[in-house]
Amino acid sequence: MVSGDTKSVIDRAKRLYAERLQGMLELQHRDRFVAIEPDSGDYFLGDTFDEAVHLARAKHPSRLSHLIRIGHRAAFQMGNVQR
Repeated sequence: MVSGDTKSVIDRAKRLYAERLQGMLELQHRDRFVAIEPDSGDYFLGDTFDEAVHLARAKHPSRLSHLIRIGHRAAFQMGNVQR
């Protein structure tokens, strides 16, 4: 179960992504990861999940960020996909 604080971070980060970042990032950085810290509006790009998290934590060590894989519905895919 996700706490109310965590849900708030997720919702605000998703809103920032949709309203300010999605158009630009999907054109230039598809398939990379972005960590969004919604209180500051800062975002951090990485080629890997770990890289984006590390950059976000380096600048905001006590704040939560939300990770999005640019151009995808989810950061990771689990299981087998049949096409």
